[in-house]
Amino acid sequence: MRYFTIQPPAELKPYVRFYWVLEHELGADEPSYIYRSIADGCTEMVFHYRSAFDELDNKTGQNAGPSGIQFQTTQYRRFITTESFGIFGAYIYPFAVPCFFNIASSQTSNLAFDFDTFLSRPGRELEERIMLAADNNKRAEVLSAFLIARLRKNGLKDERMAIAIRDVIHNKQYRTVAQLANAYNLSERHFDRKFKEYAGFSPKTYMRLTRLQDALRQYNTDKTLTRIAMECGYYDQSHFIHDVKEFTGYHPGFYFSGKAEGTEYRNT
Repeated sequence: MRYFTIQPPAELKPYVRFYWVLEHELGADEPSYIYRSIADGCTEMVFHYRSAFDELDNKTGQNAGPSGIQFQTTQYRRFITTESFGIFGAYIYPFAVPCFFNIASSQTSNLAFDFDTFLSRPGRELEERIMLAADNNKRAEVLSAFLIARLRKNGLKDERMAIAIRDVIHNKQYRTVAQLANAYNLSERHFDRKFKEYAGFSPKTYMRLTRLQDALRQYNTDKTLTRIAMECGYYDQSHFIHDVKEFTGYHPGFYFSGKAEGTEYRNT
């Protein structure tokens, strides 16, 4: 399995965390591959340029298609393919959703669509250009041009909320919503409303999602689960177990064992 990232151009870096590529050749002893996407506070645009996946256990009834957009979500999903595959994706901050798609982040949480449904003709054309691109660097160029053109039409309207969301994701000094609201000189109620508008979830829920991602980034370390939970800000082991089970579908002991679906790329 091959996984790597590509950095976006400077104009997009405040909005796009990175582009990513996942490729895998199925062997003779591997009739299928199951990928499990987990809850995440960021939005992803996903293009299957080699083969396609079918969704398992589709409880939402939404049409995400073989390629599409998954907005920030508190849910995990499962997909299967019986062929070798190649996927190109963009990992996007939630506050960039209004800039790229002219819709409030609060209206998109837990939604997923294929590009035709969500973007109509521009979505179809974008997907076709990504599929026909010569390589992944060219795919990054194509998607960057598409996103930059949209960004220039719909600029960010509240830079303070973008900074606050980046703070939650990258800066771990804030452990409570009160601390975060105070840092931006807003009441908790006002901050909660503004934050949800741009992040898609309340600050409390969003901090749970980022705490989970912090914990899962410890996947290949030799730390104990107790230590991971403490370093990532969980109050106790039970809170850690609860969140991992809710957002990934697995007990942390199994997720970190190397046997869980969708964790193979973390070993690359």
